[in-house]
Amino acid sequence: MSQQITLPTPNATTNTVILILCTVPNKTTAEKIAQHLVEHHSAACVNILPGLSSIYRWNNKVERSEELLLLIKSSMGRLAAISDYIRSVHPYDNPEVLAIPSSGGSMEYLNWIICETR
Repeated sequence: MSQQITLPTPNATTNTVILILCTVPNKTTAEKIAQHLVEHHSAACVNILPGLSSIYRWNNKVERSEELLLLIKSSMGRLAAISDYIRSVHPYDNPEVLAIPSSGGSMEYLNWIICETR
């Protein structure tokens, strides 16, 4: 379970804007992660979305949990540090850290993310 899979991203650079998805079990964990990432310039912004119902398979059983979703806006150059931090404080054995590279958007907003995560 500890094997990490890295998918190739042909055009991804340290300045590629990414959106990281991370589910958490409660507001305390959500706010702790969000506050740390923004304070340390690992993320420009973190949205905390409540009311998420998750259905997933874990240890050969179908599970159901009420969670919150973090939408973390950052850059590819910060992904490793964000992933390491989340794993160090997250209560789950295998926390979700799913990075999606941006394929476009408002240039002003994308530039703001890059500037805030340098």
